[in-house]
Amino acid sequence: MALKLSLKPNEKLVINGAVIANADRRATLIVHNKASILREKDILQEENVNSPAKRIYFPIMLMYMDQGQTDKYYEEFVVRMTEFMNAISTPEAIESCVKISRYVMEKNYYKALITCKKLIVFEQDRLGAGE
Repeated sequence: MALKLSLKPNEKLVINGAVIANADRRATLIVHNKASILREKDILQEENVNSPAKRIYFPIMLMYMDQGQTDKYYEEFVVRMTEFMNAISTPEAIESCVKISRYVMEKNYYKALITCKKLIVFEQDRLGAGE
């Protein structure tokens, strides 16, 4: 099944490690095979990794974008997830952490990222974490 992406003017995305920038008009791309794709809004820069949930998101993002180096990033993910789970007691957050861990174990990194974004919002809303 093909993936249809609608890009806003000047929007960037990464496809299998290649940064693609749209020109000054709306564009549509259709991807016919499996690829690691992240829109600019979903890419977390290392200098913005400033909260516990973002420290979980970042190694998952790296595993997704650089699947040849997953072992290197997995260790960091495990450390950060363990720290986070030891510090929380909210059932919804624990459930999200379990889902994220399951997705990572299944190598379904994109679903792990989507779920982790919800964890980041939870952290910002409930724990008063910085943005």
